[in-house]
Amino acid sequence: MKIAVIAHDGKKAEMVAFLNKHYKFLHSANMSIIATGTTGSHAIEAGLKVERVLSGPKGGDAQIATQVCEGKIQAVLFFRDPLDKHPHEPDINMLMRICDVHNVPLATNPATAKLLVSSLTKR
Repeated sequence: MKIAVIAHDGKKAEMVAFLNKHYKFLHSANMSIIATGTTGSHAIEAGLKVERVLSGPKGGDAQIATQVCEGKIQAVLFFRDPLDKHPHEPDINMLMRICDVHNVPLATNPATAKLLVSSLTKR
């Protein structure tokens, strides 16, 4: 199973904390993590094993969406910052729409991410 992780600048620390808290599950033998560039860099600096694509504004959101369409990603954790403006908002909306179209679970905050990971852990 592959999970994508993305976080806006104001949420990157929260994402890394979440990944560390769920380290055992997210780094099990049948699990892999893919992340947009800067989020992935922060996760790697925290000692996590992560595949990186481009940063969101440079096309990383689109790269993640492509893999969702191809059936390569089974869940997306996207910690969005709803209080800040994002110049690549169309890409963000596209990724969210693609998750809906392909019925891929999408968590946009730590509370829903916790529920998603908890559900996947019980599989």
